[in-house]
Amino acid sequence: MDKLPDCPVEVTLMLIGNKWKFLIVRDLLDGTKRFGELRKSIGNISQKVLTSNLRDMEEAGLVNRKVYAEVPPRVEYSLTKTGASLKSVLNSMSDWGESYKNTGDFN
Repeated sequence: MDKLPDCPVEVTLMLIGNKWKFLIVRDLLDGTKRFGELRKSIGNISQKVLTSNLRDMEEAGLVNRKVYAEVPPRVEYSLTKTGASLKSVLNSMSDWGESYKNTGDFN
């Protein structure tokens, strides 16, 4: 990975700064999932986009990818300890989103 930005918020956004990565973390917080399970649980995400985001997250040390030598091949994804540490970030975002929804003031 290249040199990280000085700003910690920018570092976080660099690592998980799109909605797909947040949803991947959200779903992997429940435990290990196979690719198809992850794609189904996330919803409207293409195979290409999911694959790309999982690779980025694996390279960043947020996701583990385990390949089983079977036919057909089986691949499972789980969060690393660093990835799991994002739980508090997602919980805070969930709390904020729920509060925003409950205000009814979307303008």
